[in-house]
Amino acid sequence: MIILSIETSCDDTALSIIKASGSKKMDYSNFEVLSNLTNSQIEAHKPYGGVFPAVAKREHQSALIPLLIKSLKKANILKEAKTIDNKKISRIKKNLEKNEDLFLELKQFLTKYQLKDINKIAVTIGPGLEPCLYTGINLAKSLSYYYNIPVVGVNHLEGHILSSFLSPNEKLEFPAIALIVSGGNTQLIYFEKIGKYKIIGETRDDAAGECFDKTARILGLDYPGGPQISKKAKDCKTNKYNITLPRPMINEKNYDFSFSGLKTAVLYHAKKNKITDDYVKEMSREIESSIVDVLVSKTLKAVDEYKAKSLLLGGGVTANQKLIKEFKKRTKVKLFIPHKKNTGDNALMIGLVSIYSPNVKKIIKPISNLKINE
Repeated sequence: MIILSIETSCDDTALSIIKASGSKKMDYSNFEVLSNLTNSQIEAHKPYGGVFPAVAKREHQSALIPLLIKSLKKANILKEAKTIDNKKISRIKKNLEKNEDLFLELKQFLTKYQLKDINKIAVTIGPGLEPCLYTGINLAKSLSYYYNIPVVGVNHLEGHILSSFLSPNEKLEFPAIALIVSGGNTQLIYFEKIGKYKIIGETRDDAAGECFDKTARILGLDYPGGPQISKKAKDCKTNKYNITLPRPMINEKNYDFSFSGLKTAVLYHAKKNKITDDYVKEMSREIESSIVDVLVSKTLKAVDEYKAKSLLLGGGVTANQKLIKEFKKRTKVKLFIPHKKNTGDNALMIGLVSIYSPNVKKIIKPISNLKINE
């Protein structure tokens, strides 16, 4: 079975094509990655200091079809169409009347290429920005309708979980704890098998990645903030300002997070000081340390109290090298970290969920606030 997967939940346009053996056993030998491509929108959002939904939607619309062609070509299954169904194209045009730019590019694709090698389409239905989710879903449903290919909806968060434990050298042992940490989500999840999840902790306000972005903006750093703060922290060689920030909720008995207070503390401290390069470096070091300390402490507390045998990391913030270093140093159970190129949003993880999870949806509609256990 060959699966085309589509991910457009936020500011990355991603497509992947994988060949699955049909086995439900999570193992590298049971699937082959034919292509896994991502188009980043970072440059488009830099002027706004964060993701601007209308811009993200526009970027998805312009990137999807070129990326689809590139993906099929890389997978060596790009083939010319032998027939054209104008009746179906007219129906698709009507369905995409609010997405004219996408339709115009899609029409050219439909009249030129076929998808007879694709057996299933998987698409992210949430959580995420609704205009962005709609764009990927519209493409998936249009391709499904025109080429008569079944389509399933996938939970973006479950994708982050599955992408983290596909290691050729380790076998996942249950029960397990997963930390999903990104620009939009910070959650601790307990599970005893794939597809059945329990949220045991989550952020009460800002996600960790959002805190990185907002504090970076206070310091005059570019979007996305996480990599910029990490770079400045790594370059820090001084301690002139003796900065100490709070570790929000680190000693609370629950597993919830809160990062809005940390952002406020940075704002007030920055207002009292001249924003020199040394100050930015020292503040960046302390911001990173604070966020990492909280994430690691609360996660390992959950691992101990739930007697987990495996710990999984997922989401864009797991690319943070300090975070990885601390988890590797302090974790006593099996630790699963996704490859750096798969820490952020990608379509490979969406395809994997469509193979291995019982949670895929047959009703394809965007759910911007979709939970991992829904």
